Amino acid sequence: MEEKTKAGKGKKNTSDGETPLMKQYNSIKAKHPDAVLLFRVGDFYETFGSDAVKVSSILGIVLTRRNNGSSGETELAGFPHHALDTYLPRLVKAGNRVAICDQLEDPRFTKTIVKRGVTELVTPGISYNEKTLEQKQNNFLASLYWPQHFVSDAENSVCGVAFLDVSTGDFFVAEGSKGYVQRLIQNYVPSEIIFPRSKQSWLQEYAEQGCYPFALEEWVYAGDYAQEVLTKQLGTASLKGFGIEEMTAGIAAAGAALHYLKETAARETGHINRIQRIEEDRYVWLDKFTLRNLEVVQGINERAVSLWQVMDHTLTPMGSRLLRRWLVMPLREENAIRERHDVVERITREEKLQKDLSDILRRCGDAERLISRAAVQKITPREVVQLRNTLLCMQEVRQLLAQHLHIPLVAAWHDRINPCEHLLEKISRQVRDDAPPFFNKGGIFKEGVDAGLDEYRRLLTHGKEFLQQILERETQRTGISSLKISYNAVFGYYLEVTHTHKDKVPDDWTRKQTLANAERYITQELKEYEEKILHAEEHIVALEQQLFSSLVQEISTYAQPIQHNARVISEADCLHSFAALSLRNGYVKPLIHSGNTLLLKDSRHPVIETLLPPGETYISNDVWLDSGKQQILMITGPNMSGKSALLRQVALVVIMAQCGCFVPATHAEIGLVDKIFTRVGASDNLSTGESTFMVEMNETASILNNITHNSLVILDEIGRGTSTYDGISIAWAIAEFLHENPHGKPRTLFATHYHELNDMERSFSRIHNMSVSVHEKEGKILFLRKLISGGSEHSFGIHVARMAGMPSQVIRRSEEILSWLEKSHSKNPNPAQQKEDKLQLSFFQLDDPVLEQIREQLLNTDINILTPVEALIKLHEIKKLLGK
Repeated sequence: MEEKTKAGKGKKNTSDGETPLMKQYNSIKAKHPDAVLLFRVGDFYETFGSDAVKVSSILGIVLTRRNNGSSGETELAGFPHHALDTYLPRLVKAGNRVAICDQLEDPRFTKTIVKRGVTELVTPGISYNEKTLEQKQNNFLASLYWPQHFVSDAENSVCGVAFLDVSTGDFFVAEGSKGYVQRLIQNYVPSEIIFPRSKQSWLQEYAEQGCYPFALEEWVYAGDYAQEVLTKQLGTASLKGFGIEEMTAGIAAAGAALHYLKETAARETGHINRIQRIEEDRYVWLDKFTLRNLEVVQGINERAVSLWQVMDHTLTPMGSRLLRRWLVMPLREENAIRERHDVVERITREEKLQKDLSDILRRCGDAERLISRAAVQKITPREVVQLRNTLLCMQEVRQLLAQHLHIPLVAAWHDRINPCEHLLEKISRQVRDDAPPFFNKGGIFKEGVDAGLDEYRRLLTHGKEFLQQILERETQRTGISSLKISYNAVFGYYLEVTHTHKDKVPDDWTRKQTLANAERYITQELKEYEEKILHAEEHIVALEQQLFSSLVQEISTYAQPIQHNARVISEADCLHSFAALSLRNGYVKPLIHSGNTLLLKDSRHPVIETLLPPGETYISNDVWLDSGKQQILMITGPNMSGKSALLRQVALVVIMAQCGCFVPATHAEIGLVDKIFTRVGASDNLSTGESTFMVEMNETASILNNITHNSLVILDEIGRGTSTYDGISIAWAIAEFLHENPHGKPRTLFATHYHELNDMERSFSRIHNMSVSVHEKEGKILFLRKLISGGSEHSFGIHVARMAGMPSQVIRRSEEILSWLEKSHSKNPNPAQQKEDKLQLSFFQLDDPVLEQIREQLLNTDINILTPVEALIKLHEIKKLLGK
């Protein structure tokens, strides 16, 4: 029987008032004060005190109170142990560390309290449990380190950061400024961040973003200790082979991540066998504003569709995870991009290659996570079968690649795949195709794997045949024709002999019972058989567990080659996905070059066009940008005409191209982009006291301070968060700065409602006016969504208000006011001439004394209480002033 002791019941209190159970609980809880402790009691996982309050709230289970002796009542909440996979993910996703405390001995064989201990500590960033992991996303633990001399607001201060996904073995490290490290964190989206305890206050912003922060002691980040932890884990004498030996801060962060893993998981970590350096100059800079504004991997709201969702036609979970990383970190290396494009082109052109690759990938399992689970002894028999099938797929992929070795990337893939023939043969020979999901019921191994296992199985399935063989043999040996074998619960199997034949009983039989007409005997062989048959199932399970553990141990030695294979499969899956997407949507192979031009013919928005109703086509547009000739496109046009979509589609096309995908256009020439910046939409950050306009200015300042000659800048409605003339002034100055900046002249798309900015084309040689055309007929507007040369003079905002259902009197009054304003402001000042004539953007020139008098009268008039007659009198007074 399992231990039935509950808090406050079944056991005598100790001298300090605690029950033995609660004393044991408190001692274990003291070792894990920051974790929710799931304490196994019988068939339940119980929680106590503050843990119980938290668990009942998160899981929606009943919170009770039990007497705990003299220490008073204790809160208690629990759930059945078999429901762990249901409740554990909810606790972890709520940002909790969860310590799972199990019974370490069988309650049947102890007369004292059952020995217990923490068998697993699951945190948001460290988990092998499939139920807590997103299949198509990495689950990264981030580790941050700042040297003692680090200054938070100094961009040249070097930070170290490491990203570790224990479920796949992915391990990355980088160094750079605070801004660079923050951008990496935004790109990798870790579930948990660890950092030195002294820097805890800096991590609040990450906690607000859904990253669980946890502080470690300072000594964990010591350089010598971190170096030792890393080299021991990677099995090397130094870190030179990984290209990170000079990254002092990065090594400290990576070493701390491994320390935390070992302290937390307390498992084998052989699948973490390499660390990759993230090289800043290899990837396109996409800051958090750009990722958010372009909805690259996540929509701004729940119903929005991201670029990742549209592009993800991968057939394996590991391919989907890699695609996500590619999208947030597009390449800047011309040759590497072209190699991807060449593979996509070959797949699109060869239907058989596309079909064969698709068929193989569909049968591939998640090799990355399967081998990681094997490394920590958590893989199940059924998952071993999945791994075997995946190894078969890898061999098929290698054979398929052998037919296309003239393509450089394909040849590299072919060479990297390890067939793992010995492991594949062993799994295929030993493990049943219908292996169970768990190993505590038997049925894992085929016949012939182990002689002892086969014997127990025969005993279990052919017990009567064994008894019959014994009966026939003993009958023949003794000559007792009426001999019988029977069974009872008192002394098991026995031989029954009538008194007529008892004189024939051999000496090696032992008499157990005398009846009126017969004698019952047992033999050594019968007792041995009885032991075997009665415990055959237990022996089968124990033997299979032993054999399975040995097999998993051998599988784990193949972690590195299987991980290499998985990376090849992931890359092939991504490029196959690109090919499938390109064929489906009519994408074209872009021409990538090192120049500073960007030419798109008939470009389309890759997300919006997939969401259009059946029969509706997306209006394509041409875009040409050239840092030396047509650097800035000043785009005007009505609301809802498609300006914002046009801006975003250009940026998304560049991201797609530099990831290695074909693009939605009929022709594309793209000079490599090193950074993409966007400033679109309106939002605020009230929690930090930042208004909508302040957020806009912060984002814009970040752009202007980081642009280079090869950057792409997307600006949408700059300056709309303040007064009209403030906004025009700021927008003008920003455009002028981008045009005249000596440190770099980025290719820029600048959408605006400030038609005054159209005047910039006359003063700045590389600014060109464009507009989104409309057709106006009989007071109605048709949005053509076509980009044409020349600026627009109208925004048609009132028309949009009419479409939104605004009351008719509001629409009429708006039209009247608009007509008056347009007549009053017919003179459009040109800020380019400010240095000569110092024109001011205002209704009146204040140096005219008559206009100053009129201005004073208007400002001192409250139109809300003015009667019609008083208004006419006031107008007459103003007219007399003008008459003077």
